Amino acid sequence: MADKVMVGLIQAKNDVDGNEPVAMHKKVAIEKHIKLVKEAKDKGAQIVCLQEIFYGPYFCTEQNPKWYDAAEEIPNGPTTTLFQDLAKELGIVIVLPIYERVGISTYYNTAAVIDADGSYLGKYRKQHIPHVGVAKEGCGFWEKYYFKPGNLGYPVFDTAFGKIGVYICYDRHFPEGARLLGLKGAEIVFNPSATVAGLSEYLWKLEQPAHAVANGYYLAAINRVGYEAPWDMGEFYGQSYLVDPRGNFVVTASRDKDEVIVGEVDKKFIREVRDTWQFYRDRRPETYQEMTALLP
Repeated sequence: MADKVMVGLIQAKNDVDGNEPVAMHKKVAIEKHIKLVKEAKDKGAQIVCLQEIFYGPYFCTEQNPKWYDAAEEIPNGPTTTLFQDLAKELGIVIVLPIYERVGISTYYNTAAVIDADGSYLGKYRKQHIPHVGVAKEGCGFWEKYYFKPGNLGYPVFDTAFGKIGVYICYDRHFPEGARLLGLKGAEIVFNPSATVAGLSEYLWKLEQPAHAVANGYYLAAINRVGYEAPWDMGEFYGQSYLVDPRGNFVVTASRDKDEVIVGEVDKKFIREVRDTWQFYRDRRPETYQEMTALLP
């Protein structure tokens, strides 16, 4: 397996008004993102990650049962199957964040991981589910209405181009899972997100570089762009990026444009940084028992 890996990140605006049917949202967004994935491949990407629940608006802005119809089974749903075919055609790994349904009416915020031969490697379910209001009345991150907390732990996927982990949006505020992904061997951690200005933008380029430094891996942060009607809860401010294990920004996207960015991951650099700092060697897990207690 080569030491150099090219990573592609896709940020995009939602092009359909939220009042339109779910099926229209999915059709338009999937067609758009297939083109963007192909663009990433043309730019040299070997691993490509899309934004959080890429095939529609950030519907958690409101509490409306219509959006349950956006959920699909993973891996047997149509979107996962379609992108398995695309991954095989292009010879790339795809991190595919979609809305998952299990059984009749259990739902998760999930990312499927598809290998370069089109095989389904597994999935990550978002662990930390926010229920947070924003300045605009009636709008918020009402995710507890739509999702159960994840129950699959913090898996690391051994893909054709490297070992990767996934940490979805609000998860990024919690260092514990970020550390577990490193302990399990992740070389690159992807954080597909949907986050707006005025709430957490000041943390966007602070927390995740800190995770990369503390854990000695590359971290890829993906955020959508634009304003989404009819809610207009705020600007999704883009600025997707890849950051290295020293906290240096490898590549950064614009604030307000649909964009595909591609950056290089150097696995030798991961080893160099880890050998220098030895954070894993110097851990004291036997002193951390209180971390698992319900304090305060």
